[in-house]
Amino acid sequence: MRSLRIAVFVLGQAGVVLAALALEPPSDPLKSPAWGTIYGRYFKDQKVVFDDRIKVIAPANAENPLDVPVQVSAEGLDGVEEIVVVADLNPIQKIISYEPLHASPDLAFRFKVEQSTPIRAAARTRDGVWHIGGVWLSAAGGGCTTPSYGSGDPVWQTRLNEVSGRLWPNAETKTQRLRLRLIHPMDTGLANGIPAFYIDRILLSDAKGEALARVHSYEPISENPVFSFDLKGSGPVRVTGGDIQGNKFSAEIKP
Repeated sequence: MRSLRIAVFVLGQAGVVLAALALEPPSDPLKSPAWGTIYGRYFKDQKVVFDDRIKVIAPANAENPLDVPVQVSAEGLDGVEEIVVVADLNPIQKIISYEPLHASPDLAFRFKVEQSTPIRAAARTRDGVWHIGGVWLSAAGGGCTTPSYGSGDPVWQTRLNEVSGRLWPNAETKTQRLRLRLIHPMDTGLANGIPAFYIDRILLSDAKGEALARVHSYEPISENPVFSFDLKGSGPVRVTGGDIQGNKFSAEIKP
């Protein structure tokens, strides 16, 4: 059960005393040494529950710390407005934020890991509650501090922000699945002499321009990122976005 912490403030010479209630983080089932930091940084004073309906599927061991596949699903929840994925013990903890506006509350992607760490997905529902699930990932490490392959090969510059994808119906979920790949070094800024350079936003829209899903990606996403989404409706999907240096991309993926 969650507990409440009472904080007391004294304001001004009049000695006005106000009392505020601050929420304490719930006990972490993953026993992470960084859970207190994660809670304070991303969920402070918000209602948080650990929820078995939040699925995080990742390999037990990361064979390649530069390219770890992860699938996240909050299918059992209604009214999911945002999903945030973090790696507790990565030097850059926040990996991705996803708004499934007209899409299923699940996605898949690949990311870089620096050491063994819990991977958490937090789904915020319409009532403002964060539902959290996660797993431990074992890794030899070094994924965030290793230079990208692209940084050593100038050829990538001719293909920067190149978009390719495939779109097909998913009979099981009655949606259409989009698999998307972009060409980008996704440098974290933690490799010696190589500044941060990464795609930070992706918007998926239908043929009428209505937004289907919105992604905010961060440094730990793998080089040449690959994403999978289950989108409601049918027909072509417009992909737009850009990186932190102002480079933009736009493409249409047809069924």
